[in-house]
Amino acid sequence: MSVFSKTVFVESAAEIERLPSDGGREVAFVGRSNAGKSSTINALTGIGRLAFVSKQPGRTQLINLFEVTPGHRIVDLPGYGYAKVAKDIKRDWGILLERYLQERQELAGLVIIMDIRHPLTPLDIRLIEWIAPRGLPLHVVLSKSDKLTRQQQAQVVREVTEALAPLAPLPVTVQSLSSPKRLGLDTLASAVAGFLGIEARAAVSSSELREARRPAAPSGAKGSAKGAPARTSKRAAHKPPA
Repeated sequence: MSVFSKTVFVESAAEIERLPSDGGREVAFVGRSNAGKSSTINALTGIGRLAFVSKQPGRTQLINLFEVTPGHRIVDLPGYGYAKVAKDIKRDWGILLERYLQERQELAGLVIIMDIRHPLTPLDIRLIEWIAPRGLPLHVVLSKSDKLTRQQQAQVVREVTEALAPLAPLPVTVQSLSSPKRLGLDTLASAVAGFLGIEARAAVSSSELREARRPAAPSGAKGSAKGAPARTSKRAAHKPPA
C-alpha cells in the first residue's frame, strides 16, 4: 500500500503566517497553470479530487496543505503564468509564492510540473534559477506524457535533464508521467517520499493482513437447514476476537 493513499486535506492559507510551524517536512508542487499540478497530486495519492482540478487554469489561489503522515505534508502552490488573471490577484499570488519558497523552513523539496509538450518555458527556468540558491532538491515531472510516443518522451526527458544540469547546485531529477494512465507514479512516489524522509510503501498492520488473507465466502453458499442449529466447534466458540 502506498503511504500516500491516506493523505488528507489539512487547510488552505492565504498568508505564510497561517501555516503550521511544527518543524515538519513539506514537499511543494508548483508549475504553470494548466500543467496538471492538481491532477498529479490526485494521481499520486489515488484520491480523486483531493486537490481541486478545474478546466479553467489559475484556480489554485491559496497554499493548500495535505498531510501524508503526521509532520509530513504535500503542498499545492498557486500556479503561475496564466494571463487571464487580474493584475492585483496575480501580484498577490506572486508574493505568496515568493514568500513560501524563500521563507518556509519546513520546505524539504520541490516538485515542478511541466507539460511535456511545452517544457522549460521562460517562467519555469526563472523559477528554478530563483530557488536554486536555497539548495533544495528538485524533481521535475513532465506531465501529460500520454500525448507523446515513448520515444518522444525519452527524448524530452533527456533534453530537459541536460538543460537543467547547470541551473541548480544539486542534481535535478526528471521523469515523464501520465496521470490518466497512471504511468510514472512509482517514480514520483519514491522521489516525494525521499524528500519527506519516509518510506513510499506504508507498513501494513496485522489487522489489515488478516483481512486481506481472509477467504471470501462462496457466492452460492447457503445457510443451515431450517430449524437445524449451526454447528460450532468448541475451539471456534472460544476463539478471541481479532
